[in-house]
Amino acid sequence: MGITLDVSQRYRGKRKRSQRRARGGEPIDMRERRHGYFPKTFVWRGHQYDVQAVERCWTVSRRGWGGRVDQHRFRVRCREGTFELYQDVHHNTWHMQQQVD
Repeated sequence: MGITLDVSQRYRGKRKRSQRRARGGEPIDMRERRHGYFPKTFVWRGHQYDVQAVERCWTVSRRGWGGRVDQHRFRVRCREGTFELYQDVHHNTWHMQQQVD
């Protein structure tokens, strides 16, 4: 009986982690950046977006990481709408957090 409980607890823990990851945003392909930092062109769901303006940028850090920067976040405006993107600094991956409009 103790083994069954341990296995189910482990399974629940893994499921929670994967759910958190899913809320984190969809991967995008960052094709080009301005000045090596700001998004310029990216591909999301097979469509290429050209950034007309970066409306806002900020960094996110977590206490548990010793104050290190965890993400660079950007609110960008494209012809198709406004999007919130972020770069996972530790894995050097880019993600679409949300489409604002």
